[in-house]
Amino acid sequence: MIPTSRWEHYAHGADIGVRGIGPTMEEAFEQAAVALAAVITDPSRVEPRNELIIQCQAPNLEVLLVDWLNALIYEMAVRRMILARFRVRIDGDRLQGTAWGEEADVARHEPAVEVKGATYTDLFVGQNAEGEWVAQCIVDV
Repeated sequence: MIPTSRWEHYAHGADIGVRGIGPTMEEAFEQAAVALAAVITDPSRVEPRNELIIQCQAPNLEVLLVDWLNALIYEMAVRRMILARFRVRIDGDRLQGTAWGEEADVARHEPAVEVKGATYTDLFVGQNAEGEWVAQCIVDV
């Protein structure tokens, strides 16, 4: 069976867990970002009209995940955009990401909530028992 990339949400009190799963660490980070977008709206409703380059550096993979997600949250807030497609390259302690999305349209995107930030709660980056990469944390909504 060929592993596939996917994302999921999981419950955590009043907040939401985002989890990306993939055959590579990079794909798990990409899918965690899609899970983040899915907290706001259905990612399939978002057109890849604008491209953003996002770079992060952190002392370990877990902090790198939080920095990546928080950089996306920041860009969406200041640019009034929704980002829903992602490409990530990780080299040691550095992440170079590309995100695609468009200006938020309340009528079309029907945003559910505003994500305030990614947290260190339930933070994990590593491989599961099946050998898939998992990247997860709780986001504050």
